[in-house]
Amino acid sequence: MGEAELQPTNNLFIIHSTIFFYGNAANEILSRQIAKDISGHWNEPNAKIFIKKNLYNVLFDVEGVYEKYLTPEMIFENINPRNNYFRIEEYAHGNISFVDGLGCNTGYFKLENLLNNSTTAAHEYGHTLGLDHPENLDIRGYGQPGIMYPRGTLVDPQFQYDPNIRAGLTGGTINPFTRKVLQNDIDNLKLNKLNFNDAGFAIIGDFSSMWHDEQMP
Repeated sequence: MGEAELQPTNNLFIIHSTIFFYGNAANEILSRQIAKDISGHWNEPNAKIFIKKNLYNVLFDVEGVYEKYLTPEMIFENINPRNNYFRIEEYAHGNISFVDGLGCNTGYFKLENLLNNSTTAAHEYGHTLGLDHPENLDIRGYGQPGIMYPRGTLVDPQFQYDPNIRAGLTGGTINPFTRKVLQNDIDNLKLNKLNFNDAGFAIIGDFSSMWHDEQMP
C-alpha cells in the first residue's frame, strides 16, 4: 500500500510507502536494507507513465522502520495510507513469505527469504500495490521474467535455479533472484486511473490492518 504524489512541475509521480517491521527476527539494519532492496528493484527500470498526455518519471520512495514495540492496536487504528506492517520471523508455515491480499498493507516475512539480495520483498510489495501473479506461468522464449512471477514458473534456462536441468524438474524453474521489475510491471499498476485529490495525492491499495502472531513449527 502507498500514497501516490503527482508533481506536474517536476514531471514526477512518486509512490510513498513506509514499512514497519516487527517480530523476533526484525531489527533496524534489516528494516533499512529491505526498504533499500524494494526501492532499488522498483526504481531500476526508470519507468515512465502518461497521465493526461503528460509524461511522468515514476519514483518509489520506500522507508523501512523497525518498530520493536508495535502493538495490534497501532495497526488496527492506523489511517495513514503510507503505512505497511510486516512481521519477520525465522519460521513461517509453508516456508514462504506472504501478504494478506492484493492491495493490502500487512503480511509476514520468513527471514531466509529476505537475505542475499533476494527479490522476495520487492515481489510482495508488488502485491501490496495490487498486482497478482501473471496467468501464464510458462514464459520460455520470452526472456527476462518480471517481478511478479512466482516460484515454479517455467523460464528460459538462464533464469532457472540450474540452467542445465530440464524445465519443470527440481531446479528447472524460476530462480526468484533473477526476477526484475520491468516497465510492464509499472504499466500493470494502472497508475493513470488513480483518483487524485486537489493536493495531488491518491491512495494505492487498501487497509488490511492485520496483526500477525509468531508462527510456530
